[in-house]
Formats: sequence, C-alpha cells, structure tokens
Amino acid sequence: MKFLKIFKKNWPEVIFFLAALTFSWWLMWHTFIYKNGSFLIALKAWSDFASHIPLIRSFSLGDNFPPEFPLFPGEKIRYHFLFYALVGLGEKLGIPVDWALNFPSAISFFLLLVSIYLLAKYLFKSRFVAILSVIFFLFNGSLSFLEFIKTHPLNFSIFSAILNVKEFPAFFPYNRSSLIAGGFWNLNVFTNQRHLSSALALLIFSFLFVLRSSKNNTLTLKSCFLIGILLGILPYWNGAVFIMAVVAFGTYFFLSIRLKPFKLLALLVTTILIAIPQILIIRGGNPQALISYHPGYLIHDQLNILTFIKFWVLNLGLGTFLIPLGFFLSGKEAKTVFLSFLSLFFIGNLFQFSPDLATNHKFFNLFIIISNIFIAYSLVYFFKKNLIGRLTLPSFILLLTISGIIDFFAIKNDPLFTIPDFPNSPDATWIKQNTPTNAVFLNSTYLYHPASLAGRKIFLGWPYFS
Repeated sequence: MKFLKIFKKNWPEVIFFLAALTFSWWLMWHTFIYKNGSFLIALKAWSDFASHIPLIRSFSLGDNFPPEFPLFPGEKIRYHFLFYALVGLGEKLGIPVDWALNFPSAISFFLLLVSIYLLAKYLFKSRFVAILSVIFFLFNGSLSFLEFIKTHPLNFSIFSAILNVKEFPAFFPYNRSSLIAGGFWNLNVFTNQRHLSSALALLIFSFLFVLRSSKNNTLTLKSCFLIGILLGILPYWNGAVFIMAVVAFGTYFFLSIRLKPFKLLALLVTTILIAIPQILIIRGGNPQALISYHPGYLIHDQLNILTFIKFWVLNLGLGTFLIPLGFFLSGKEAKTVFLSFLSLFFIGNLFQFSPDLATNHKFFNLFIIISNIFIAYSLVYFFKKNLIGRLTLPSFILLLTISGIIDFFAIKNDPLFTIPDFPNSPDATWIKQNTPTNAVFLNSTYLYHPASLAGRKIFLGWPYFS
C-alpha cells in the first residue's frame, strides 16, 4: 500500500525516469555493439573509438600497468584513462566488451539526465521545468536547423527529410559553411566520449548536495571531505570536468554566504591534494602545460565583437535571449547557481586546456546544461502568467528543439562500421596467441591496427590521439 501511495503521488517522475533509462540504454547500444566476432561502431563514433578500443584492450588483453597510451608507448599516458581501464577490467573478468562498455555508459547517461532533472526541480520547485530542462538538453537549441532548411524546401517533404537525415546540418569548424558548431551540442558528444556523462553527473549531484545541505545548515566537514575525494579522482576520469568542478564550486563558495570558510577549505584542499599527482603525471610533470591563453574558442582566427556575438547567437539560438530572462526572473539562490556556472562560459572562451582547442566544448556543454534550466523556467513562468505564454509555449519548444531533433535522426540513421576482431581477423588472432602481452609493434597503419585489437601497443598511432 505504501508503494502504491508513493507511485500515485510521483507517477509522472517514475514514468519519466523509466523513459530516460530506456532512451539511455537505446542510445549507447545503437552506436556500439559486438556481434559474431566483430565490432559494429556507428560511423560518427568511428574516429573516437579508434582510440577507445585500443585503450580498453590494452587493459583487458594487454599489459598496461603502469598505464601508457597504447598508441604512443614508452611515456606516461596523457589521457584520462580510468573509465576505459574499468571497462577493460570488466572484459578481462569475462564480461563481453559491448556490455562492459555500454552498461556503464547507459547508466552514466541516465544519471546525468536524473541529475539535470533533480537540480532543475530543486531550484524552481517544478516538475514541468525539470522535464523541459532535460528535453532541451537532449535536443539542442542551436540554429543549425536554418542550415537544414537551406537545402530542404519548407513543404510536407521536409518531414520525410528529417526522418531520413544522416548528417548534421552544421558542424563548425569541420564544416565551415556556417559558424554553428552543432556537433558539439548534440548527443554525438556523449555517444563518442563515453566517460563524459558520469563525470558531469558526479559534478551536478555533488553541487546539488552542497546546495541542499548549505540551505538546511546540514553540510558537515565529513561530507566536504567525501565530496573532495570524489571530485579529486576526476583528472584520471575526465580532466576537463575536474577543472569545471573546481571553478564552479570555487565561484559558488565565493558568492554564497552560507558556508563557513573551513568547510570550503576542507573540500577544495582535499580535491586538489588528490588531483595534483594525477595532473602532474598526465601533463608529464609540467603543470604549465595545462593552460594557455587563446581567446575566441573556435573563432580565434577571426575574432572580433560582431563575429563573437554572431557565433554564440547561432549556437545558443533563442537561449541567447531566454537565458538572461530566466536569470532575472529567478530567485537569489538560482542566480547564485547560474553565476557559478557562467564562469565556465568565460573560461572556455578565453583559455585552451589541451592541444586540440575544440575539446573546450565540454565547458560549454555544462554551461548549456545549466542554462537550459533557466530557459525552461522562463517559458514556464510566462505559461503560468498569461494566455499568450500558454499559446506560444509549443512554438518556443519547437524552435528550441528542432535542431536537436534533426541531429537525433542523423545519429539514429548513422550506419554501423564493421571492424573484424578475433577470430575474424587472422592478424589480430595470431598476435593475441603468439606475442607477449607487453609487445610493441612497429606499425604501417594506425587506425584499428590488429595489434591494437589484440591489446598490444603500436609504435605510433594517430598523433591527434596522443
């Protein structure tokens, strides 16, 4: 009876969470499976998995401790490897590689959706705001649909075109037809970078815990140490999220007057002490290699005020106007949260944290996640306020999700690329059976090399990966 009462009271959330779990499960299995001795990898994930599969196999079939990057052996690894090390351990223990990767990936993405929902509900006490926040995250609000319309006339055939689309309408800088970096704001980021969802979920859940506890004056020194330990492992899990966590928490504590200094000090010191050895190892003992000044993000080479404004209007869409509106309509606590994450927008636009500038997109991914909550609140505010708000809400939701819907079908319709594994690959089979696990191969090709599939290291992989 008690269960039925709880379900009756919270059935919308139960249904929502089940739908979120189902979607997360489908998304990960749709883009990567292992079948009849071959890897089947979505074409849009093919390049990223050319790094992830060798890394996983170096732990499951090879000898990779202390960790080295299997595509550039002989030096300490420069990539946050812990997620894929655990996947490799799972395969080593007998779990099929697709289950070892897809299960934690799906659960991680599901937890990210839950964390967004709970944070939005906490800030604005509204299930409607929370659900819209998740929807806006899943289906990005950029203006990339304008690029789609350029090649597809506005008639009834456009619905069929959307259902069958296979490419993202805009993906700057790889497709320079526009300034819209659509590929960095859609689900492609999370199907390719499987370790990102769990790190972001950990950050958001930790932030939500601190919010609740500080509001109720129940935040203890012990819980601060625990959060510090959890955040401290992020450099080996996802280095960019570690930087975001330090910046967001640091900004929040600076703006908030609820927390006592010694608790802030305990959390930050614990985080940093655990993180520093990892950062020094990944950066080769050179902490200065962590950051460089590089204003403008992807438009650095054409940076001016007008181009900067144009870039972000195109990439944020209606959010450009609804984000500040939601901010001004919100209460003091919500404003403090927004300002804490707004700092990520400025940092991502000012500094470079890796040789590949494009990877700064993670700073904007989290900023947009938080911003979507304020977009949702502004729409719900006017929905409740007057008839015009209720009448225009469907149009706003459509304009805020249509680009993401098009991108979703581009992922759904993405073909699977087959990579033969042993025993289908005679070379990988021979290498696995006849060479030591710590062997290094002098290679003539580097993407999905048979030695990499067998868990061995190759002398030189694609330089971008290393």
